[in-house]
Amino acid sequence: MILPDELQCLKAIALMGGCRGPVKVSSQSLSQTLGTSPQTAARRLQSLERQRLVTRTIAPDGQQVMVTGQGEEELKKEFQEYSRIFSEKNRGYILTGVVVSGIGEGKYYMSLPAYREQFDRHLGFEPYPGTLNIRLSPSSIPLRKKIDALDWIRIRGFSTDGRTFGDARCIPCRIGDIACSIVVPGRTHYPEDIIEVIAPIALRRELGVEDNDTVSVEVGQ
Repeated sequence: MILPDELQCLKAIALMGGCRGPVKVSSQSLSQTLGTSPQTAARRLQSLERQRLVTRTIAPDGQQVMVTGQGEEELKKEFQEYSRIFSEKNRGYILTGVVVSGIGEGKYYMSLPAYREQFDRHLGFEPYPGTLNIRLSPSSIPLRKKIDALDWIRIRGFSTDGRTFGDARCIPCRIGDIACSIVVPGRTHYPEDIIEVIAPIALRRELGVEDNDTVSVEVGQ
């Protein structure tokens, strides 16, 4: 496994043009770039060569160094991680809270065909009849407010048998590897520290959680 200091050395060689072909590198010049001694720079270069991340050719006027395909793969991994950190599209919010019991309304509403069809169309799954209710930790409430500013999916209300059912909104999320969605009823004054999560499966049973167990929900992957 490449060490952080070695990765920094690999980046320095790549920035010199080492991914395009051999570049002339001396321990002295590399040490100035890395802010280390020439001896340390030389050891890092030798370690990269042992790991087959660079190739070195010794010549009378110095050494030629080139990043190998394996070395490029290490740099690509680093690039992908930074892209995930700084890309707005991939930036996720992690909400943490404890499982709490609801009053059973979720089971009823999630069983209504007009709602289920819309969830299936927008989210790609029909929800299990019931919701996982989570009381957010105080540190997650500001993040919950940021999520409110994201693009939510509108679930339209409807009327049937003389009764009117209101709008709702939802946003995709994940709990571990399970694709879920936070759903918010259209009624006003909904508690800011409570979220309801729907999924195609019974989340309590699948996650093995009970009231007061901690769970984390990732939104906006």
